[in-house]
Amino acid sequence: MDGGRDGPHSGPMETFETLVRAEFAPKTTYLNSATLGLLPARTVEALGTAVAAAAAGQPTDMFADVEAARASFARLMKVPDRRVAAGASVAVYTGLIAAALPEGAEVLTVEGDFSSLVNPFHVRRDLKVRSAPLERVAEAVRPGTALVAVSAAQSADGRVADLPAIRAAAREHGARVYVDASQAAGWLDLDANAYDYVSAVAFKWLLCPRGVAFLVVPDDLGGLDPLFAGWVAGERPWDSCYGPVEELAHSARRFDESPALFCYAGARRSLELVEEIGVSAVRAHDLALADRFRAGLRSLGHEPVRAPGSPIVAVPGLGARQGELSAKGIEVSQRAGNLRAAFHLYNTPADVDRLLDALAG
Repeated sequence: MDGGRDGPHSGPMETFETLVRAEFAPKTTYLNSATLGLLPARTVEALGTAVAAAAAGQPTDMFADVEAARASFARLMKVPDRRVAAGASVAVYTGLIAAALPEGAEVLTVEGDFSSLVNPFHVRRDLKVRSAPLERVAEAVRPGTALVAVSAAQSADGRVADLPAIRAAAREHGARVYVDASQAAGWLDLDANAYDYVSAVAFKWLLCPRGVAFLVVPDDLGGLDPLFAGWVAGERPWDSCYGPVEELAHSARRFDESPALFCYAGARRSLELVEEIGVSAVRAHDLALADRFRAGLRSLGHEPVRAPGSPIVAVPGLGARQGELSAKGIEVSQRAGNLRAAFHLYNTPADVDRLLDALAG
């Protein structure tokens, strides 16, 4: 392929390019952010500092890192930080939401959605769980539906949910909406105010270490019970270490999991970088590369799964080539039989063309 074609940044993108060059220097053609985002240099440095300080018996204030990360994620979601819980797992937060539903409640999910979003509802045998194709979720909401649970972007193939339509249908029938933004937060402009609950792991498009996840809840805390509340969920955590917690946090912090502190020491810096660059700039960059790849695939006779507006591109029939590509230094993934490529801020047009050249060969 012609690596000299115009890339997504033919205009002045000096700040974007300068920040990315300073933070990332992958040794491979890394096109697998839907599995795991690369860590920025500032994050790696912060992790090293925190580990070295702990080893020396002079640990840094990593609880301050948790609060900074919480505030940063809140800004990205356009909500006050009092509505954000900090934890480590979407599945845990899905379980919390599932536990709050009354017996017999109907939950509408998407066919083939990620198990962390779906399975906790199935574990509760007294719930009625239905699924519908992604494109038909809004029309599948009906009287009696209590909750619609949907990923903003599908993990398997990158298809993006019509969240406004789903929200409108849910409101018409009195249902709540729970959005898993794990494959969207960082590149998709989300306003969490539009939904009842929004969760996300942060080790993909938000570039954080594994062990960081968030949950956004309504101002009234969404009817959730803090079933796993420990001392960190107290209004005054250091006064809540022994015996029952006398006063739970008045904010979403009552839903905090005991944090993986070293992970948050790094997450603070990763989220800071995403804010500095800006989600809109990341989105424009990522989608331009994905569109370049889709066009190249069609020129080779391959038709990707239709997923407009997504930086995740899934190609049916090519999943078995993942190992061969990895051996050539091109990192993609195999999901649901598809070859899945995911384009993020550290990728370039040359990365796209190298993958297309390898597929052509």
